[in-house]
Amino acid sequence: MKLLYVTNAVSGPGGLERVLSIKASYLVTQYHYNVHIITLNQPSTETFYEFNPNIVQHNITTSGSGITYFLSYLKALKKLIKTINPNMVSVCDDGLKGLLLPVFIKFHCPKIYERHVSKNIAIKVDSPTVLSRLKIGLIFKLMNFGASFYDAFVVLTHGNTKEWPLKNLKVIPNPLSFYPQVQSTLQNKKVLAVGKQSFQKGYDRLLKSWQLVALKHSDWSLDIYGTFDEREGLESLAKTLGIKDSVHFFAPVKNIADKYQQASIYAMSSRYEGFGMVLTEAMSYGVPCVSYNCPYGPSDIIANEVDGFLVANGDISKFSEKIIALIESEPLRHRMGALAKEHVKRFLPDVIVPQWDALFNTLIPLK
Repeated sequence: MKLLYVTNAVSGPGGLERVLSIKASYLVTQYHYNVHIITLNQPSTETFYEFNPNIVQHNITTSGSGITYFLSYLKALKKLIKTINPNMVSVCDDGLKGLLLPVFIKFHCPKIYERHVSKNIAIKVDSPTVLSRLKIGLIFKLMNFGASFYDAFVVLTHGNTKEWPLKNLKVIPNPLSFYPQVQSTLQNKKVLAVGKQSFQKGYDRLLKSWQLVALKHSDWSLDIYGTFDEREGLESLAKTLGIKDSVHFFAPVKNIADKYQQASIYAMSSRYEGFGMVLTEAMSYGVPCVSYNCPYGPSDIIANEVDGFLVANGDISKFSEKIIALIESEPLRHRMGALAKEHVKRFLPDVIVPQWDALFNTLIPLK
């Protein structure tokens, strides 16, 4: 099986990059796939996450904007696809151009689209204007149009299926990044959050919840790891809320597993998600999670009040209450953490990646 992934740059510390490194490497080592990856504007093959060295990386460099940029990309992509001559193409580009590729390129093999985020990523503010809503509606129609050309359209959760009026939908969750033998002692007075600073991740909401937590438990700290974005104004907000001494912002680190092991609670404040891989990572270390029940992902991962807490999306007060409940009850932390570590096994690569292999082999005879 010669499998080609088409994506953007995979050198960064994002969730898609981590998932692709795990999945593609597993297919090479366990199923002996011949895997190629075409990236866009990634001059170096050096990556944040480790990819199997037998994976062949190609890169397209293009510039300009709008139609000129897209046409230049299409021309280079067509040439590379013809040269590689894959048995299967999987597109992992969450942008509109990725969805529209089969409209402009005639693939001579089955084509799959992997959707790693919610459609809500197009929404950048809590209250969009009428003009913004019209623009978003048009984008959604174009997305649906492009998506219908794929042989299979894979989303990460059952909730995500509600966003796509398609007949070619398939649900395959993200595989776990790791499953350690060790686990957190849940003794450190640390709450952890991981992800880039952005509107999506909702750290402004997390800081407002933390203000309520800090009033009762000033000896606990909130550690946030993720790419900085000054436009989010999070450090300024922490200062305004009077919590700057108990909130710490860190850049992404490769040893993020160590941070999960040192944490006692994980907090996910996202407004929307494609999955919520950070939840599965925290749970693998036996760390109980508090998450907004945002669209979509957390409800597929957390069993509410069993191995973690799901809070109505945007309920800042209730979010703080659940964190406080875990802080104030060590038995509750340990009970939920133990169940979390057990329940998250359903996302092990040994369970998830065979679903991809089965899908690929199901589609091949159709062509």
